[in-house]
Amino acid sequence: MTSRKWVKLFLRTLLWGGLSTLIISFFVKSDAYMEALQPFNAFGLLGVVLTFLGFGFIFSIISQMGFFAYLTVHQFGLGMFRRFWVPIQIGLIAFALFDLVYFRYRDVEGDPSIWPYFIAPVLIFIYGWIVATIKARETNKNAFIPALFFMVVVTSVEWVPALQAGDQDYVLLMIFPLLLCNTYQILLLHRLTTLGNDQESTTESKQQPSSSNKSKKPKKKKGKRK
Repeated sequence: MTSRKWVKLFLRTLLWGGLSTLIISFFVKSDAYMEALQPFNAFGLLGVVLTFLGFGFIFSIISQMGFFAYLTVHQFGLGMFRRFWVPIQIGLIAFALFDLVYFRYRDVEGDPSIWPYFIAPVLIFIYGWIVATIKARETNKNAFIPALFFMVVVTSVEWVPALQAGDQDYVLLMIFPLLLCNTYQILLLHRLTTLGNDQESTTESKQQPSSSNKSKKPKKKKGKRK
């Protein structure tokens, strides 16, 4: 993959993160918009829009940092653990889901029910399973577990800052852009690399003369004997 494609991927993911956060903020943080609309304050409304757009850019950058870290860890895992890398990833997926339930529930004061804390991990797992299925269908079956690992484990790690803050609004505000940006990156990666390889092979084939042209030599015309 060329640096130009990486830049294009970065900018598009940045845009997805900003726009998705801005749209989610209309529902999650509607009170911030109401303060700027009652009474109407153009500069205040612009400030709110730019604030949530900036949050979206930050969420997108966190997503992209996680994506590049995942690519590095995945290559390291393949080289270090080889055939054990798949069961290790499955174990990490199970631990991440357990972490999202138990450690969030442990920090809650009082004695609330634990069942509501299963909702987010189950939904993330189902969504990750769908994305991993699409990834495996478009590439090969060996890509299923790595894609599921990325969508569950890496997304959970990226979500930690909002979970630690404890603000439910920002928990919701962050998770949707993260899932969207991670989905976009993992499903676009093989398209960019395949397209780049096809273009390189096409360029090489154009530059190299064909064997048929090499084998053909110009025939000398024999003059007629008098």
